[in-house]
Formats: sequence, C-alpha cells, structure tokens
Amino acid sequence: LVLCSKGVPQTVATLGLESFLDGAGCKLVFYLHRVARGVSLSTTCLLSGFQAIKLCPSISRWMDLHIRSPKSIVLCCFLCWVLHLVINIHIARYATAPINNKNKTMDNIYLYCSTPIPGRLVFSVTAVIFLFTDSLCLALMIWTSSSMVLVLHRHKQRVQHIRSSRLSPRTSHETRATHTILILVSMFVFFHALASILSFWLTQLQNPSHWLRSISVLVASGFPT
Repeated sequence: LVLCSKGVPQTVATLGLESFLDGAGCKLVFYLHRVARGVSLSTTCLLSGFQAIKLCPSISRWMDLHIRSPKSIVLCCFLCWVLHLVINIHIARYATAPINNKNKTMDNIYLYCSTPIPGRLVFSVTAVIFLFTDSLCLALMIWTSSSMVLVLHRHKQRVQHIRSSRLSPRTSHETRATHTILILVSMFVFFHALASILSFWLTQLQNPSHWLRSISVLVASGFPT
C-alpha cells in the first residue's frame, strides 16, 4: 500500500501525466498512504515486540501475558488498522486536485495533487500526534531489538566452550541473528527518520523543488521496497 499509494502516482506524474487524479482520487491516495505508513510502522514495531517476548524470558515474566497466541497477534494488527484509519481521517479534508494557476506559494504542491497548508494550530496538533506515535514505535523497536541482541550475546557466551571444542569455522547462529536484527532495525530507523525529516521540511517550504519532492518519495519508499 505504501508503494502503490505514493510511488505509483509519483512515477506516473514524473512521466508527464500530472493531472490524472480528481479531488476524490487525491483524497483517497493521500489517505491510503498515511494509513499504510502508520500501519507499516506499528506492525513492524509489534513484530519486534512479539519476537522479544518470545526470546527474552525477563520480558515474558514482566508482561505475564498470553500474547503469543495467533488471536492476540490478529487483534493487535486489527487495532493498529483502526487506530490509523481514525487518526488520519483529517487527511481527506485537505488533499485536493492539482491547482493549475501560477500562484502556488500558498499550497504544498505535488505533481499530481495539492495540499493546502492548514492553520498553525491544526498543523501543530497534528505534528505532535504523529511525532509522538512515530517516536514511541521507534523507541519500542530499538528497545526490544537491543534486548534480543543482548540475550543472543549472553547465550553465545554460555555455549562458547561447547563450540570451541568442535573447532567449527562457521559463524554461530546467534551472530547471524544479531547481524540480521541490527541491519533491519538500523535500516528501518534510518529510512523512517530521514523520511519524517524530509516530510517536515517540505511542509515548511512554500514552493519545494521537484528534486526535493522526488527524493522525499524515494526515501519514504526505501524500507518498504
């Protein structure tokens, strides 16, 4: 959904067909992109949490919840969808069809749609809500991933003498798992943080350049790709 709702319209507009969406189409595309982005972030955070609970005994005892069952996972994913469908409903109010007049300084213009900049109060409240939810998800993901890496490192130290007696030249399972966790989390945090910074920068510019908009879309599509 993230790739289809942002990458496809941007690609079509870049190829020369700019006004191919009407007002309803723009509202739908912007709304789907925001919902898909939020659900992607939340479910990836949930995945890290479930993995950490399954791997780390201390977290399992601390939470004391039966959330390893498939029903709990499905319920959490469903709640993520409901949450982001609700908090992003305001997007449909602002997205409109492209403006064809020459004075585009009052709007945040995309190649295929335009989004009039809301009032300062609305913008501030919306920015705080999204900043809080994104930061919370990223912080939880970093914490759970660090817990998993620590558990894997301790386990590797416990079985080090067993593996040393076998003289096996292969990399241990713990090391490979640790590298995978670190690479995925680092990529996710890097792409998401950079995309958030670029999105905020675009809202502060009255007439952002075509290259800046394209780079923002490319970075936002980095991790989903």
